Amino acid sequence: MHELWRRFRRDRRGNYALMTVVAMAPLMGGLAIAIDFTEMNREKQMVTNALDAANFATARRLTEGATDDQLKAYALDFFNANLNDIDPASTTLNVTLPSNTSGGGLLTMTAQLAYKPYFYPAFAQLVGESGTDANQRINFNVTSQVRLKNTLEVALVLDNSGSMTTLGTGSGQKRIDLLKTASKQLVDTLAQQAAMIKQVDKPVQFGLVPFAASVNVGPGNGNASWMDTEGLSPVSNENFDWSTLNAADKYAQQTNGIWYKRGSGWGAQEGQMLTRFSLYRDMQVVTNHERVVNSKRVVCAEYYSNNTCKRSYDAYDYVDTYGPFASWQGCVEARPYPYNVNDAPPSGGSANTGIGIGDPATMFVPMFAPDEPGNQWKVTQDPKEATPKAYGAVNSWWNDDPASSTGQSQLRTMTKYFMPRPIDAPALPTGNGPNYSCTTNPITPLTDVSVTDGITSIKAAIDLMQPNGGTNVPEGMAWGWRAVSSGEPFTQGRLETEKGNDKVVIVLTDGANTYYTPSSLSYSDPANSKSTYASYGYLNPGYNGTTVGRMFMGTSSAIGQLDYSNGNYTNALNEQMATLCNNAKAANIMVMTVALDLSTTKASDKLAIDALKSCSSDSRFRKDPTDPTKPAKLFWNATGASLSNDFKEIGNELSNLRVVG
Repeated sequence: MHELWRRFRRDRRGNYALMTVVAMAPLMGGLAIAIDFTEMNREKQMVTNALDAANFATARRLTEGATDDQLKAYALDFFNANLNDIDPASTTLNVTLPSNTSGGGLLTMTAQLAYKPYFYPAFAQLVGESGTDANQRINFNVTSQVRLKNTLEVALVLDNSGSMTTLGTGSGQKRIDLLKTASKQLVDTLAQQAAMIKQVDKPVQFGLVPFAASVNVGPGNGNASWMDTEGLSPVSNENFDWSTLNAADKYAQQTNGIWYKRGSGWGAQEGQMLTRFSLYRDMQVVTNHERVVNSKRVVCAEYYSNNTCKRSYDAYDYVDTYGPFASWQGCVEARPYPYNVNDAPPSGGSANTGIGIGDPATMFVPMFAPDEPGNQWKVTQDPKEATPKAYGAVNSWWNDDPASSTGQSQLRTMTKYFMPRPIDAPALPTGNGPNYSCTTNPITPLTDVSVTDGITSIKAAIDLMQPNGGTNVPEGMAWGWRAVSSGEPFTQGRLETEKGNDKVVIVLTDGANTYYTPSSLSYSDPANSKSTYASYGYLNPGYNGTTVGRMFMGTSSAIGQLDYSNGNYTNALNEQMATLCNNAKAANIMVMTVALDLSTTKASDKLAIDALKSCSSDSRFRKDPTDPTKPAKLFWNATGASLSNDFKEIGNELSNLRVVG
């Protein structure tokens, strides 16, 4: 061919025709290249389409539990079947499955097409290229990636208030039992799917947040870095006046915001911090009361006007053995606004702030219900000593300091806690004491349910739920958010920036938010605290020296900051909840809400239903049945009879989140 072309160029006969032919050569070459380029782009697009189809199809097979080898074989078959008229021998496929160390499951496929031009080789040889060079194939690569939504983190925020003992409508079973069954079925459903995913670590995790009037973070976290172990938060000292410890040799002194034991009267404890945690350790009860032999003495109880004894009694000396009265059971107070409605990291302890840097109000404060005014036991051995004076307070569980004269001083004076409780002091009503309003079991952090131990752990925690106490939905939901968060207090959640991972908070309650005045429960309020003690403490005095109780901080003008009524407390909690829900959804938390046995015809129930529905996120898959142009809300108005099916719908919604995105 090359020799023929040389002879053609040397021939000078018919020059006009020759020039025409010469001019046509590049024209024909350009046409050949154009045809090949068009065909090459067509085949490239076909390969791209086949690759994308294979990737999505393989991703779905992955969620069905296929092994690595099965997935790669399936991907190749699907890819080849969709190449149409392209010879599969001209292509190669490389499949990179999700790594078990990268959440989100990135499935990557790369295809190479070795395109064989139709006309270009002939033209190339005409202009002097060798046959080998002219017939080389043109290689190009196409890559397709699919981010699998196959990691899911779910916090079950479940109402454990006292009303959950009520029979569920249309079921004949207690609401709490119905809830346990439905919750465990939900865990089982997602766990079965999770167990089939072999390529991704911890594909589905569940956490549990039982809530009532407060939330329990677990007594084992008493020394956690996010707990206020130094009493630096303004919340820590709301009802504790450490300056009342003022004996010359046994007093309290504040240094850099922390109260310390000072004076030789403290003995080996001198220099230790004074905090809510230290109070739990310092309160003692007599566990053994042994009379000293031959210690009898006569004590005159009453005298005549001439100072002779009118009435006496026998008294004895005793050797007492002491033990701890109570220990912190794990509940914490709500942080002050705005930290009660967000996921701000706790960063106010002296260990990580140098004292004065950061905000101590971000730290979590252990609940310690102060002893309310009133006495519990007699203080002498006089058999005719007057009955201890009581004031009808909700939670009076210790003796007042005799020097305290007003209700607030009786509540806040600290010397009383260092007087031991006698062995014969009357038993307290169930629930009374420093752990008052702490009625739930601890939070169960996110747990991998793709393994047997994880399933067993979360279901056992569900079974242990026991209803008791009031209802504080926003506090429960706030801890649900913190449970799925990647930062402290609980760090089991994946990073918020990680793609392909959904963080979900499911909130169920059977009633309105509650906070109570003592009189509404038929108790007196001798300290003028305006409320019973729960996660927001007392509402009077206000937070950090103000007149505004913590519950009212950040609320609108519709909330009366000096309106101390149950209805106003509910409205305030509803506003806190609305702000919290908006903040959580803005942080890409998917919120699902369930109202259990609430009636749309009852005003208080309707208010709770509306709040829960407004709190919920929009579905990514379902449309609103009343308006198909809008997404459905992830809200279920359940009854006892429908709860199981409603939780199945929730399971379907969660399952859809794990399909290819």
